[in-house]
Amino acid sequence: MRLLAFDPFHGAAGDMICGALLGLGIPHEPVMRAMGSVVQVPDIEKVSRTGISAIKVHTHAGPAHRTLEEVLDIVKAADAPRVVITRAERIFTHIAKAEESVHGDHHVHFHEVGADDAIADVIGSCMALYLLAPERIITLPIALGTGTITCAHGTLPVPAPATAAILKAGNLLVLSGNHVGEQLTPTGAAILAEITHQSLPSLPLGKILEIGYGAGTRDDPKSPNVLRAMLMEFQGFSTDTVDILETNVDDISGECIGTVLGKVMEAGARDASVIPVLMKKGRPGSLVRVISPPDRTSALAELLARELGTLGVRVSPAVHRFIAERTIQNIPVVIEGSSTIFPVKFGYIGDVCYLVKPEYDFAESFAREHAMPVRDVLHIVEEAGREYLKQGEDA
Repeated sequence: MRLLAFDPFHGAAGDMICGALLGLGIPHEPVMRAMGSVVQVPDIEKVSRTGISAIKVHTHAGPAHRTLEEVLDIVKAADAPRVVITRAERIFTHIAKAEESVHGDHHVHFHEVGADDAIADVIGSCMALYLLAPERIITLPIALGTGTITCAHGTLPVPAPATAAILKAGNLLVLSGNHVGEQLTPTGAAILAEITHQSLPSLPLGKILEIGYGAGTRDDPKSPNVLRAMLMEFQGFSTDTVDILETNVDDISGECIGTVLGKVMEAGARDASVIPVLMKKGRPGSLVRVISPPDRTSALAELLARELGTLGVRVSPAVHRFIAERTIQNIPVVIEGSSTIFPVKFGYIGDVCYLVKPEYDFAESFAREHAMPVRDVLHIVEEAGREYLKQGEDA
């Protein structure tokens, strides 16, 4: 299983996360296009931080104070798949809830994190993760820094109150670190809190496949201001634990149920389905079933109750599932005379590849942009994936 590990021993910020992900070998163009759709197209620069080569992302964006609604309107307009936009929306919602927990409901404006560069960094990081498509993401303890910082609310201790609130909600491991000043920004904290499946004190056993370094703006001669990301191969994560949520409904249309399935997937479900059932007194109904990561179960159960109007959601906790070995490769595909990079999933039983599956959201986005039937795009990409696999076997 491919696992992504973040090592924020020197802290983390939005641009550092984006830069570290770009350093793992994913195509840069889709990320730059997504970021450029909310601000001007950023620049990528190779820099050195105390001798470590890292990627620095320059968004060329200025400061701005915005409400959450204003920020979300900008995010919704990004040139990115819906799943990327949804994840970015959740990240800014985390920040808004943290700000409210510190300053109260009257605090309606983002300050530093409402700026264009923060929005671009979040969109870029989410798009990069979408292309990388790791099966699991872990984060090692995050260095916070020491002393105080000066921000829109005055001089505050490190970590800033909103950052501390995000860390509490995200259940992330932290340490002070040796740097005087802020090493973890609210944007960096919110991204890691949203994407991290597990916060661990050390790396589990595995092989390092790729390493990427993302640079921050500060160039400290005594400490490398970089975030390290490692793409790894682990044998120990061939099983997973999930919760199963179920509820019966008989008074809601199929169209509404279809909408709810889409919403639970956007909210973090692993899978969602509906099964026709015959209920008491012979009434036809539907069994809605959602596969949930344990840390999303409460939120998804609330979403089901609210959207379906049901009074109860059954939960079967800690169900173990088998996970086939898989890889996701970004392969070039020629469609209508032009080449585009598509992520394609390959599933294996032992050494035999039994599944070649294009990532649907990317194919759907391409089909919309080029006014093509999505089934045609999926067929072309699948054939290209099988040819890519065959070439690898013949090599």
